[in-house]
Amino acid sequence: MKKGIKRIGILTGGGDCPALNAVIRASVKSALNRGWEVIGIKNSFEGFFNPGLIKKIYADDVAGILHIGGTILGTSSGGDPLLKKIKIKGKEVLCDRSGQIVREFKKLKLDALIVIGGDGTLKIAKKLYDKGIPLVGVPKTIDNDLSATVMTFGFDTAVSVATDAIDKLHPTTQSHQRVMVVEVMGRYAGWIALNSGVSGGADVILIPEIPFDIKKVCKKVEDRYKIGRNFCIVVAAEGAKYKGAGVMVKEKSTAGRVEVLGGIAQRIADDIQKLTGRSTRSIVLGHLQRGGHPTTFDRLLATRFGTAAVRLVAGGGFGRMVCLRPPDIESVTLEEAISKMKQVPLDSDVIASARELGISFGD
Repeated sequence: MKKGIKRIGILTGGGDCPALNAVIRASVKSALNRGWEVIGIKNSFEGFFNPGLIKKIYADDVAGILHIGGTILGTSSGGDPLLKKIKIKGKEVLCDRSGQIVREFKKLKLDALIVIGGDGTLKIAKKLYDKGIPLVGVPKTIDNDLSATVMTFGFDTAVSVATDAIDKLHPTTQSHQRVMVVEVMGRYAGWIALNSGVSGGADVILIPEIPFDIKKVCKKVEDRYKIGRNFCIVVAAEGAKYKGAGVMVKEKSTAGRVEVLGGIAQRIADDIQKLTGRSTRSIVLGHLQRGGHPTTFDRLLATRFGTAAVRLVAGGGFGRMVCLRPPDIESVTLEEAISKMKQVPLDSDVIASARELGISFGD
């Protein structure tokens, strides 16, 4: 054990995902078993700016949370918490708050920090590490788009949820002889759409990596009806793009003030119905993919990540992120962890298998 480690902090950042609590549980139990104190920083890095969001975590706090979705520490995905808008002489300017986090870290007498998050959160962690905070990262994203790890926890559950939804849509879509467009998560990478689409028996899969031609999508729809298969399932990642458009489809938020990513399923459904005349509906799975009980795979991977993070702290492996390199859990530098996004390779054998099954990618 590294000498001097007595008190560590732990926080979760970005969107929640299945098995996030399993990582917290594993990290806390492993740290407590080493005789360390564990301090929970609630609502991501925002917790450093509010004393009421700092809480000592005991064994009882993590009892029974292994199978529960969400995060007991809360989270935040609303922009860079290191930057805050303040007014100077009537003008809004961005103020760098990283120095304040460093001061609060020292004030809390923490010896290390475990940061659980995706690409955005880990970029913030890298900045704080460069400013002197000893920390380690744990990869978290259901999109599975971090290149430094073979798999991220939460992804397997998200795929299972999406596949189950597609399974349930088959009989109703077939009964009404409709086209159903299912929107799943996947802003820049189509891993969830690809895996759930193939596993759920979709006829068309649209992913960010392959811009699609709506006319070719419609041709696939019509080809099915011509052979008597009078229904069609289209699975689209939220970041799927029309060929030639170059941008993702966005829609107004519920408050109507800003544009947010989403709406691709409805747009595609409208186009299919207009071009083919077929009755078409859309459904957005959205945050359903983040909830529910994590799969066995995700629980185990999250537990391995959580305990590995504590081992990394104990060994002084700061500035690194734990990762899955089968069959082992290893670690990479934070710089390597955030250097490249992992998208679906166009020569993927899953894509090849899908094409051989007759699945269209709209290209």
